[in-house]
Parts: sequence; C-alpha cells; structure tokens
Amino acid sequence: MRAITVRDREAGITGLTLEDLPHPHAAENDVIVRVHAAGFTRGELEWPGTWSDRAGRDRTPSVPGHEVSGVVTELGYGTTGLTVGQRVFGPTDWARNGSLAEYVAVEARNLAPLPADVDHTVAAALPISGLTAWQGLFDHARLTTGQTVLIHGAAGGVGSIAVQLAHEVGARVVGTGRAADRDTVLGLGAHAFLETDQLEDAGQVDIAFDVIGGDILDRSAALVRPGGTLVTIAHPPTVRPDEGHALFFVVEPDRARLADLAQRLREGRLRVQVGAVRPLAEAADAFAPKQRVPGRTIIRVAEG
Repeated sequence: MRAITVRDREAGITGLTLEDLPHPHAAENDVIVRVHAAGFTRGELEWPGTWSDRAGRDRTPSVPGHEVSGVVTELGYGTTGLTVGQRVFGPTDWARNGSLAEYVAVEARNLAPLPADVDHTVAAALPISGLTAWQGLFDHARLTTGQTVLIHGAAGGVGSIAVQLAHEVGARVVGTGRAADRDTVLGLGAHAFLETDQLEDAGQVDIAFDVIGGDILDRSAALVRPGGTLVTIAHPPTVRPDEGHALFFVVEPDRARLADLAQRLREGRLRVQVGAVRPLAEAADAFAPKQRVPGRTIIRVAEG
C-alpha cells in the first residue's frame, strides 16, 4: 500500500515521503480500514508516539495522521461491534502507524459507525477535534448552562467545535483568535470575540479552555473566578487560578460520543471547518502550507 512515512526525527516535515509499505496486520480486537479520508495535526512529528511504541522501541518508518474515515475491510481475532463493509470513523492509536495511508489497523473500540449521508472528508475532521472539545468542556470542566467560558483558538479545529457545543448548552461564550477570525467565531455562536492582546478584557470566567499554551495559558489563569476551571491540551499548566482548578488532558477514544457528534452533524447542530482537501501525494506539503488556510486540511486517500 502507499503511505506517507517519516524516518528521521531531525528532518521533521522535510523527511515526509510517499512510499510503499506492507499491508497492515489486524491484531486481536483490531479492524483494517480502507482509508477514504484522513486528518492530521501539524505538531504530531514532535509527539513521542510518532517515533516509538508503548514499550519505547523505535518504530520508524512511521505513518502519521491520527484521524480516519473509511470502510472496514478486515476484522482481527475477537473483534466485535463492527462488520466488514461498514463505514466508520474515529481516532487511530497514538503509538501505531496512522491514517496517511491506503489502509490502517485500528482498535475497533476507537471507531464509530459513520452514517451514509456524512461525507468522509467531513468525518475525518471530527474525531480528535470533536472529542477534545467535548471532553474538555463537559467531562473535565463540567460546563453548565449560564456559565461563561473563554475558548482560545476559537476558529481552529478544536476551538470551533467547542464554541458550538458551549453555545448549544446555553453558556456565554467568549472566543479568542486572530482579527481575521472574528466573523467566523461570532458566526459559530460566540457572544464575544477578543484578539489575544485583549485577553484581559474577558473579565472573570467560569472556565478557560486553552489549546495554545505558553503566555496565553498563563494569562488565562488570572481570569478564572474562584471555583472555576482552567483546562488545556497544550501542556501541564505552571500557573493556577486562585481558589480554582487547572488541568491538562489528552483526548480519549469514545465510540458513543463519536456517534453523538455524527448525529449532530446530520441534524445541522454542528459544523466542521474543512478548509482544504488534498490528495495523499500532497500530504507532506500540507504539513507546512505556504499560506494559512482557514479550517482543517483533510487528505483524501480513496474516492467513493
């Protein structure tokens, strides 16, 4: 099969190449998915799991990309809950080869059935962003109706979904980002928009949801009112809110939640920001675009 691979950690993005790899093996409780569309995170070449397995052993050449939408072609021993020929989508495993390939082996529990009327390119943009937004807002920060939530990177993959979910539950949403993102963020349901140098204008909030880290994360701690929560996916916080909570988390697979998010897409209650769709042969270039493209860039691997 054809796949995008990386072999040299020092080379980074410039080391991404398209080559032939053996067809993946379906281990116990795995499925093999024929990839129709794949999502990736530009920073994932810095993740430890890109370079070694869970036992710390080198696993290069590695295939990046950890969001997949496609069709099940094979079941591993003991696999239940999915069938051959079924449309599925979900996150792939962090420490195994990913979705920028024609086929990928995935634990069945990571995947949810994909309705026939949801396009693969849209579905591939949803797993990590959608689950991260939901888990950050509701599982970790316990967002409820009437609270105020500050969402950084509100036009990005995670942020744009978080804005919509928070708006739907009846929260007051303040989104941050570049000046060019204002109309997009307000159009998604945010009640207010701030550029990052205006962050302190947000006032006191119940929850701050950070996807950026660094100075933005540190400054956000002072904006969380007593009893509130600062939650981030960037790195563990070094500054904590006064009399509040601060936590860092890594997204977890959740088949039931994925199915719920897909239903929201079908009903028009959720929009995914897909900015560009590129073929597998151009995936390496997509990691370092020459100009900023609003929305997620998705790699289309197979048609149909």
